[in-house]
Amino acid sequence: MTVPNVLLSGIVGSTAYGLAHEGSDIDRLGVFATPTEALHGLHKPKESHVGTAPDTTLHEAAKWCRLALGGNPTAMELVWLPDELYEVRTPLGDELIGIRTSLLGAQRIRAAYLGYATQQFRRLEARDPAGSAEARARTAKHARHLKRLCHQGLELYTTGRLTIRLEDPEEYRAFGERVAADASAARPVLSHYENAFTERPSALPDRPEEAPAEAWLRRVREHFYRPAGR
Repeated sequence: MTVPNVLLSGIVGSTAYGLAHEGSDIDRLGVFATPTEALHGLHKPKESHVGTAPDTTLHEAAKWCRLALGGNPTAMELVWLPDELYEVRTPLGDELIGIRTSLLGAQRIRAAYLGYATQQFRRLEARDPAGSAEARARTAKHARHLKRLCHQGLELYTTGRLTIRLEDPEEYRAFGERVAADASAARPVLSHYENAFTERPSALPDRPEEAPAEAWLRRVREHFYRPAGR
């Protein structure tokens, strides 16, 4: 998959968290800019490109901003990666990293991270306890990500910062195995974090600031404006 005008991209997912194992896929996420002139045509350009081998998702700059302002956990990872995990990093990409805290709002971070974690829990509840080894492996994976989403979401909510690399990956692997054996083991963890979000004060404003993202997007549009025929 070749997409022009990539502004920022890097390795995300299990590799970034420290949860990868032998045979794990390497997931990449990035932001690209559509040529500004193409935005004025009859047909709307694609806002996302998704490819496999390698697994890569690239979002157009405006779509990525909307996702991030909504608290989307996957989009949010991109601007908090350790430096060594970035594969493309342009000046406009650095600017995006520079405004990352303005994208955070307490309500949306809580709703997004707890919402995704709850989705993982519903998958765990619906699993067949007598399922195959492959099904149990999926259950363990969902459990690991449930705990990670809760932990990282609470960190963002209470400190305004996001640590991508997990401090103790083995703790998450062990939790996944416990839940694979008994899905009900996930319920206390989810309940703990639901209570923590309620009881702890947030370091974030109630809503994110849209102005920095809007200003950044306008700089992107100006940079990639090439009038037809010139």
